[in-house]
Amino acid sequence: MKLLSTELFSPRIIKTSLVALCCASVISCSSSVSTSSFQRDGTANISQAQAQARSNIVSNVQYELTFFLSEQSQFSAKSVVHFDLSSVPKSLTLDLNKANVQQFIINGTKVYPNYNGAYFTLNQSLLTSGSNTIEIEFTREHSTNGEGLHRFVDPVDGKVYLYSHFEPAAAQQMFAVFDQPDIKANYQINVHAPKDWQVISAMRETNVIDQGDNNLWTFPTTPKLSPYNFSMHAGPYKVWQDNSGRYPMRLFSRQSVASQVSPQDWFTYTKQGLDFFDNYFGIAYPFKKYDQVLVPDFLYGAMENAAAITFSEDRFLFNADMTAEQKERLAGVIMHEMAHQWFGDLVTMKWWNGLWLNESFASFMGTLATSEATEFSHAWRTFYASGKQAAYHQDSLVTTHPIEVPVATSQNAFDNIDAITYQKGASTIKQLRHLLGEETFRRGVSQYLQQYSYKNAELNDFINSLAQASGRDLSLWTKEWLYAAGVNTIKAQYTCQNSQIDSFAIIQTADEQHPTLREQRIKIGLFNKQRYGVEKQKSLAVTYKGAYTEVEQLIGEACPDLVYPNYDDWGFVKVELDPTSFNTAKEQLSQVSDPLLRSMLWQSMWDSVIEGKTPLNEFLNIALINAPLEKDYTILGQVLGNLQRAKNYLDLMAPSNTAYNNKISKALSQMSLRMSMEYFSNSDFQRRWFDAYISFSNNGDALKHIQSLLQGKDLIKGLNIGQDLRWAMIKQLNRYDYGNAQALLAKEKQLDQSDSGEKAAIAAEVIRPQSSLKRQWLNTIEHNDSMPFSKIRVAMNNLYPAEQKLLSAATAEQRFANLALMDSKGPVFMRSFAAQLIPTECSSANIDAISSVLNTQTGLSALTRRALLETRQQEQRCVKIKHMLR
Repeated sequence: MKLLSTELFSPRIIKTSLVALCCASVISCSSSVSTSSFQRDGTANISQAQAQARSNIVSNVQYELTFFLSEQSQFSAKSVVHFDLSSVPKSLTLDLNKANVQQFIINGTKVYPNYNGAYFTLNQSLLTSGSNTIEIEFTREHSTNGEGLHRFVDPVDGKVYLYSHFEPAAAQQMFAVFDQPDIKANYQINVHAPKDWQVISAMRETNVIDQGDNNLWTFPTTPKLSPYNFSMHAGPYKVWQDNSGRYPMRLFSRQSVASQVSPQDWFTYTKQGLDFFDNYFGIAYPFKKYDQVLVPDFLYGAMENAAAITFSEDRFLFNADMTAEQKERLAGVIMHEMAHQWFGDLVTMKWWNGLWLNESFASFMGTLATSEATEFSHAWRTFYASGKQAAYHQDSLVTTHPIEVPVATSQNAFDNIDAITYQKGASTIKQLRHLLGEETFRRGVSQYLQQYSYKNAELNDFINSLAQASGRDLSLWTKEWLYAAGVNTIKAQYTCQNSQIDSFAIIQTADEQHPTLREQRIKIGLFNKQRYGVEKQKSLAVTYKGAYTEVEQLIGEACPDLVYPNYDDWGFVKVELDPTSFNTAKEQLSQVSDPLLRSMLWQSMWDSVIEGKTPLNEFLNIALINAPLEKDYTILGQVLGNLQRAKNYLDLMAPSNTAYNNKISKALSQMSLRMSMEYFSNSDFQRRWFDAYISFSNNGDALKHIQSLLQGKDLIKGLNIGQDLRWAMIKQLNRYDYGNAQALLAKEKQLDQSDSGEKAAIAAEVIRPQSSLKRQWLNTIEHNDSMPFSKIRVAMNNLYPAEQKLLSAATAEQRFANLALMDSKGPVFMRSFAAQLIPTECSSANIDAISSVLNTQTGLSALTRRALLETRQQEQRCVKIKHMLR
């Protein structure tokens, strides 16, 4: 599973009982559980202790599920749940959320259910030790927020599409279920659906029977799956098939967007991935077919439903040929979700504290597969430049947390799902692979998957498999890397005499709040300035630990002009360049031939700004000189991304720096336009530069040119302005209310009435700098429950861009005051609201305002408090950068 952004927050305290203490440790819980462990709070959430108590007595679960689907807003269903009880408890619950129950039968006896709208409390007297069966018939509204069985009506042709999404605990919004990952079950489903619909699930259908207006789809029983890994999707989907690989593959999309799908790319990457993982894991793909479904309104990037993976249309549908960046992203996400089929679906965590390992491992394996099985051999450089930097950033915040953390309830499952969970976790796995050796690591992973196939496992099970394969005690590594928060920094400390190194050491430091010093294997690179560039003199693999590690092997080497102590990016550690190396990097950046090293040096320049060691304007001067010289596509994206961040800082600092901001904006815009014109024969580079041109353009000349391009009065050789670019240009014109931007928006809205067009139109309207419009949309965000959340989220993301500080300030007090109300809408809503609409203005006054909210609104959720703490820290950082600006 991929989240759309990397926020999120600290867990609640686990309830203090024998079971809770047992489950929070590495000790196994016994099957003897106190009755109080079963008591739930009346909500759809279940605690770790309650889930453990339930799984201790429930086993051999099988679901027979029948669904009656139509184009209506409701669906009807029947759930038959077979299960064994080791003993009859005083209280046992079965989950089903917000259903209208029509019939309820326990072991053949029809009863009036004890149902609170979230779960059934089962009648103890009707349960037996051994086999039990519960039958429930019900109706329920489809969801429109991306969870449960989501319903979408295509605005183009009115066709209805359904898809399911269950992670972490939303299967209960579609059928009666013991909704927790460690109660794996077999699923057999029958689906009554309209004649022209496809029905997709974990298994391939065995029968489709004509029933007049409907068809009855019958599916065979699945292997054992956790509830969140099961799925069912239905609608008049367009289907493509490819049977040329080891396993039959299908791809689905809505009919109205089928022309935007490139099935050959999907099938190529999928075949490459299946071959790679079969060979790497030494275990054949565990399911009988491989389906991938493009769906609208999706909350995340993709989801690893067993054999029926869902992908967000917003991420993977384009109105023009895919760029190299878009293809690499597609390949990477396909590989990530494919890795989950083994690590997550075949072997599944026992509880949500293990979710990080699922995601970290899939992120690591997805990048490894992309780099070794596809044309994107540079995938690890992309990982470094994007995801890993997000992890460094997250791990440097006041809200940093260990990779492995307790998760009190299913409601808290995503509280700490962020860049630490994904990219730091993946980075630690990557460096553990370096520490153990590639083949030893692969063997340990394969042993783990074989031992726990179709079962649940915990972190210790995974670590023990690697320890056994390597013959190495990994307990200290686990403690330092998985249970201690924070990121370390290393730097090279060396002296030279007679042009030779006479002392060399690696110095490791840690934040005082998180003082752990770790052991890690890295590669040290020494470089010298040569006539035609900066070239490598020597590299050396070293294992360092503690505060000081001598490297005697480098004594006697020629004194370098540049030292990089994490060469080739083996380790997860920030690098502080020594003064000589930093000066070489500034002066010779474009002359560094090694692309990964160059990427790292670019990042060192930016990190120095963020850490308050180098003025922002110095970085901008370096970038304006060197960015046009950058010939590596991945690095160019990294540099332009940091330039956009720099521009956002300048916008937030206004009006104190208006003249400089205007000068830099014009320079960035002109540079991007010039490079767009120069790269007329390279569509990928041209598109990357032109995207930057749009985003940097805020002055009259540039906006006039964009409008002229949009209207076809001007052109750039080689540039194809498709629908996606048209919307980006219209949005930028409306952002600055240039010319007849509003009329252009209205016209485009009429021409493009697709779902993506509707969302793009909302973004362009919301971003307009009009006070009354802002208040109207803020009211819609805060109080309109009828608009689909996917569109509300678009409005949140575009309401207050950095330069609209005064408009943001006008409603800042209202947004602070309504935080508790927004918090009550739940974590799905609040993750987006907190990320976008907690006020920012790069000022001490706003820092004080955030502090006041933290001190007075003490009932806010952990998620929201975490967002406030992070926003306050970002504001403090911005103020510091502003004061350093020269």
